Amino acid sequence: MDEERDFTALIRLRLLQLLTFVFVLVIFGRLYQLQIVRGAEYRNLAARNRLRELSIPAPRGIIYDRNNIILVRNQPRFQVSVVPADLPKDPDTERAMLHQLFTLLRKPATSTTTPTAVPEASNNAPYFHFSSPEALYNYAQSRLYGASSESIVVADSIPQETAFILSERNLDYPGVHVRVRAVRDYPTGALTAPIIGYMGAIPSVRSQYYLDRGYRLDDRVGIAGLEYSYEDMLRGRPGKKYSEVDVLGREVRTLGVAQEAKPGDSLVLTLDLNLQKIATEALQKELNRVGASSGAVVAMNPNNGAILALVSRPSFDNNWFAGGISVARYKALLEDRWHPLVDKAISGIYPPGSTFKIVPASAALQEGTLKPDTYMKGEAILVIPNKYFPNDMTKAQIFYDWIYKYNTDHGYLNVSQALAVSCDTFFYKVGGGYQDYQGLGINRLDKYARLFGFGAPTGISLPGESAGLVPSAKWKRLNYAESWVTGDTYNMSIGQGFMEATPLQMLNATVAVANGGKLWQPQIVYQVRDASGKLVRDFQPKLIRQLPIEPKYLQLVREGMYGAVNWPRGTALNMRIPGLTIAGKTGTAEFAVDADGDGRIDRDKEGNLPTHAWFTAFAPYKNPQIVLVVFVYGGGEGSAVAVPVAREIMKAYFHK
Repeated sequence: MDEERDFTALIRLRLLQLLTFVFVLVIFGRLYQLQIVRGAEYRNLAARNRLRELSIPAPRGIIYDRNNIILVRNQPRFQVSVVPADLPKDPDTERAMLHQLFTLLRKPATSTTTPTAVPEASNNAPYFHFSSPEALYNYAQSRLYGASSESIVVADSIPQETAFILSERNLDYPGVHVRVRAVRDYPTGALTAPIIGYMGAIPSVRSQYYLDRGYRLDDRVGIAGLEYSYEDMLRGRPGKKYSEVDVLGREVRTLGVAQEAKPGDSLVLTLDLNLQKIATEALQKELNRVGASSGAVVAMNPNNGAILALVSRPSFDNNWFAGGISVARYKALLEDRWHPLVDKAISGIYPPGSTFKIVPASAALQEGTLKPDTYMKGEAILVIPNKYFPNDMTKAQIFYDWIYKYNTDHGYLNVSQALAVSCDTFFYKVGGGYQDYQGLGINRLDKYARLFGFGAPTGISLPGESAGLVPSAKWKRLNYAESWVTGDTYNMSIGQGFMEATPLQMLNATVAVANGGKLWQPQIVYQVRDASGKLVRDFQPKLIRQLPIEPKYLQLVREGMYGAVNWPRGTALNMRIPGLTIAGKTGTAEFAVDADGDGRIDRDKEGNLPTHAWFTAFAPYKNPQIVLVVFVYGGGEGSAVAVPVAREIMKAYFHK
């Protein structure tokens, strides 16, 4: 029995030894596999968990006015982001933590002090990139394969108090990071917002375009204005660095910089901020006085096309977009009847009214259908017989001059006098002819309107510019299935009918008259400089064309504009400024609108359509330094509404 027990014990011992040997062999085999066979792979994985390639943001370029006053700068704001690879691995734990994070971020700040180094958002509320914790969770899960180490922005512009709480309780929020990032700050706000524009998240429809150019999905890009047009120059080039991180994904130290960040270039504009402010205040004052809500002012140097002021009302505060605009506020902007996000100066198209008369005047003189010494009667009424019933005056078409309401007429006028008093019937004849007199006709009128820059964008470096509309017989046939008639030419000759233009186009046409025929491409950017102030690019004046009109004929048009301000019967006598000689042209353009939504075109008690107020002017008369256009939507008479605005601007510009 003892021998049998000893034998059994020996067998057990041998089995234990064998199992121990096999176990040790397996361990050594596994160690060999891990350290020798796949050692390099696991070392790389360990390094990948410990080391991160991080992006170094590039400061965006600054924007200045012509006097180096800052219009756009960068301000630091707190941002919260998460790294999917560092979030809790357990789904329930991760969801619970994200819910706690959102609760903390949505909690109103109690601090009453605003930090000087890192200012809070203007509305003291974060801008969330995700609608809910669950939406963030789902997106983070989708990034676990292929981009798990790249951060996902959760909220921008969080209060300083919240940022400090998250930093202190970082162990409770693994994978959550608080960083300081640069956010655009617009000191001049609504004063220059239509020009400067704003930034926003990369539009989904253009995401691939930006990704192909090295952008990250959470980058912000220019969406409107100069921020959009000069995105490539303003953006700069982000850098890259290698950093060591702890188990929570927090950066411990920087190991090296692979590529230094290159700051974006800065823009120096042709814009004069002081003149911009004066023009804005003058326009807004007149809008308030007449009860109008929309208008525009544009001023240019006629010798090189440099924009000195560009005003659009109503405007908006582009600081609303800096940290992220709320859905409610953005919806309100989109649904506003007066479209504050639309730059009226370059995108709004309106009938130019009598300001357009400088075009048929120039064209008729150049084409020889009107001589400098030609006099035609400026009747109060023109009656155009129906060509099919020439003897039946009940079928005739009647065209009125504005002077009709005064029960008189203008008498006999030459072209300069007709411009000065803005005689409609004179220009009806110039454009469409009358009785034995052959006018320009639609084809030549169309040709010269386009030569003056109507019907095409001017080429200003701002997005969203409208081309306006220069109608023609072919255009009417295609769009209305109707033939062009003499009445259409009459209407177009005084800037009515189908004719539509932007305030900037009207300005450019006036500039060409003021400077002797040079049609410039409007210029808003004067220089591009790098971060050290070194000149990168100097924009030169760009001539679109020299108008094929003899200088002596343009001089007659200028005389007419001089007469509008300085002759006894001129339509802009209230534009006079002692010590300054000004030339200008008023415009009062009828338009059709159903503002009250009753299904009928709005008219006043006398049955008249509402009118836009226009005025275009240049000064000094003999050596123009500034040309401007004032437009007031539905403002009424140009002489009564637009002229006072122009007068305030001219007084300020020439220090009168």
